Amino acid sequence: MPGDRFPNPTIRRDGTGFVPHTHTEVHLMSAILEARDLTKRYRLGETDVDAVRGVSLSVQEGEFVALMGPSGSGKSTLLHLLGGLDRPTSGEVVLEGEVVSELSDEDATRLRRDKTGFVFQSFNLIPLLDVTENVALPFTIAGGSRDAEQATRVRDAIALVDLADKAHHRPDQLSNGERQRVAVARALVTAPALLLADEPTGNLDYTTGSEILDALWLSCVARKQTIVLVTHDSKAAAYADRVLVIGDGQIREEIVLGRRAVHDAAPLIARLAQLGL
Repeated sequence: MPGDRFPNPTIRRDGTGFVPHTHTEVHLMSAILEARDLTKRYRLGETDVDAVRGVSLSVQEGEFVALMGPSGSGKSTLLHLLGGLDRPTSGEVVLEGEVVSELSDEDATRLRRDKTGFVFQSFNLIPLLDVTENVALPFTIAGGSRDAEQATRVRDAIALVDLADKAHHRPDQLSNGERQRVAVARALVTAPALLLADEPTGNLDYTTGSEILDALWLSCVARKQTIVLVTHDSKAAAYADRVLVIGDGQIREEIVLGRRAVHDAAPLIARLAQLGL
């Protein structure tokens, strides 16, 4: 765990301020996702660049975790490793008991399709498909005929992001915020074990971005969806149960906020200011 590896103390909030936090509490629960001593090294010309350096972490089922840090800190690279989009130089990623980093390309593709959902800054919608067809795309790609359960899942995912009245609109008939909500619904429709979001509000204004974060948070609360979110925005990170501060490819600090009905970013912002972020 990060607190065992680095000298910076971990902290949690108990309503009166930040107090020391031990990882014993975390290990009492079952982890759905684990990273064990992950490293990722790139070769750029004559230089080796360590984007991720010895990261270990665990995420519990139904937990909302934010990876936060400045540009170039390694947070997006870490997210790609956790989701099986990239392979580590060393270490391993375990999702629901499967060692993702040891799977063949074919099996890694299957695992991403069956157990993970992705939301990125770019919406990646198919222009010629309407909202319902875009959300149903994971089922279409998997093949087979559409059944009643899948149709219900699609309707429920669209309703969750509050787009039921635009189910037959094409992307060019939607605002940017609505397009991103479609992307969120598509990521959630298969009920993935893990949803990974990389700066999903990066191209959106504050109000629209808040709507996306509300949809993610609601899926976590109502569906016990496990979420790992990458962000450089403290207000976005404040939606999480726990924030891992990334710097120079390592976890520098863990801030446990806990499940809250109201997202008060002020304590987190104050703490990050102390860390120089």
